[in-house]
Amino acid sequence: MKLLHKKSFLKIAAMGLMVSSAGLWWGCTEHFEEMNTSKTKLTSLGKDELPFLFSRAEQQASYAGGTYQIAQNLFADLYAQYFATSATYFPSDRYVMRFDWLTGHWNPIYTQVVPQLKTIMSSVEPTSAEYALTDIMWVFAFHRLTDYYGPIPYFDAGEPARSVKYDPQDKIYEDFFKRLDAATTILKGKTAEKPYGNFDLIYGGDVNKWIKFANTLRLRLALRISKVNPAEAKKQAEAAYAGGVMTDMADAAFMVKNLAGDDHNGLGRIAIWNEFRMSASMESVLKGYDDPRIGIYFQPATATGTYEGLRNGLLPAQLNQAGNGNNDNSNVGTRWATGSGAAWTSQLTVPQDIIHTSEAYFLRAEGALNGWNMGGTAQELYEEGIEMSMRQWGITNDAAIQAYINSSKTPVAPGDPLNSPALSNIPVKWDPASTEAVKREQIGTQKWLALYPDGIEAWAEFRRTRYPKLYPVVSSDNADLPAGSFIRRIPFLDLEKQTNGDAVKAAEGLLNGPDKASTPLWWDKN
Repeated sequence: MKLLHKKSFLKIAAMGLMVSSAGLWWGCTEHFEEMNTSKTKLTSLGKDELPFLFSRAEQQASYAGGTYQIAQNLFADLYAQYFATSATYFPSDRYVMRFDWLTGHWNPIYTQVVPQLKTIMSSVEPTSAEYALTDIMWVFAFHRLTDYYGPIPYFDAGEPARSVKYDPQDKIYEDFFKRLDAATTILKGKTAEKPYGNFDLIYGGDVNKWIKFANTLRLRLALRISKVNPAEAKKQAEAAYAGGVMTDMADAAFMVKNLAGDDHNGLGRIAIWNEFRMSASMESVLKGYDDPRIGIYFQPATATGTYEGLRNGLLPAQLNQAGNGNNDNSNVGTRWATGSGAAWTSQLTVPQDIIHTSEAYFLRAEGALNGWNMGGTAQELYEEGIEMSMRQWGITNDAAIQAYINSSKTPVAPGDPLNSPALSNIPVKWDPASTEAVKREQIGTQKWLALYPDGIEAWAEFRRTRYPKLYPVVSSDNADLPAGSFIRRIPFLDLEKQTNGDAVKAAEGLLNGPDKASTPLWWDKN
């Protein structure tokens, strides 16, 4: 499609305004309303249209097929080291900031999520189940946004203004907790209702499951602030647990996907493009633990029939070396793509992972280690988390699950061209006599495995906990991130500096340092 030049567009728009204005002066004003009402646009919303808006907000909050690659895969998925790029033309694996790509992460929230949710909020009663679900989806969408950048336009998001101010992350998190508490309070009295019905792409309007979703999200966010505000974290975590978090496989959140409206599974779409492969970090852990999920998360490399991964941050010349090609390394599992070599087929309608039940157990395990009331010991919850993740991915043999939980195996050297060492030396098996640091690493490592393929959450948790221990990128092309360091945030976007410059300048004062990728977020105390 040929785009209209910006200056030409502005001229045509101005001419249109002049013609309209002239018509009002020169013509009869008797039919003013009729003349100024669009014959094609939706000018009013009724009750029947609101479910469509909620569906769109759900879809865009988790980045639909068209934006998944530039919103998540080329940034958070790489920084979490689920994958490494195998294409020489993707420098983001070497910490190069491609702000033109990152608009795919930023824009959908403000153009596709906020307008839909605010329209619903202005159209339904604040005490309704529909309103409560919009609050939950608001928090889900915005926590993934703020955890990329830190301060963002939040409280005034969607307001008609030439400049929209940025808000500090601690105040944004305060509002998250208020919204989730209010939403679950409302929903407890609405369990017989079915808000949005089948237009709810996650739970089909099941209020009981939405309560567990909201409380699990609240628990996630409570752990996120546990180093910067431990007292508030404890309060929020215990309230979330008491309110009821995910405990069964049926509680897990997956979003229905289809081929209409660019709503296919994003990972499935891009898995056939031969541009990324399993990371060496995943290889070290999955192989070392003899983890049965390896054959579900990934496929054997075409050339070797074995599971192989790449180090993150390889230079183009290194990617062209023997052993680093696409056929030499593992693509994602058959859930997302089938085939081999250059012939792959996308699985576009597989549901998209939103929140797994196993995460709730690992969050509770860490909370128990903190001394919080999480309904079990750290060991019990850690082991239940492993079992839940295994069962979710189709591993149901009790003996195999228990063998894994009690395994003393440790990560191994991936055997890559760089002779990388083993990622760590911790086993899966929990030893009550181990140090607290070892226990935290075990919880963090197993949670990282269970979160797959949600790189946005995995990257946030790595920054907060520094677990699992990941390989430094081989080469950094970002002067703010010297060798051996890890990226801490995404700097403010060029688009925002061009269109909302005064607000961005003010937002720099809300950071813990300069507007650089090396500046930690408010909750990142490592």
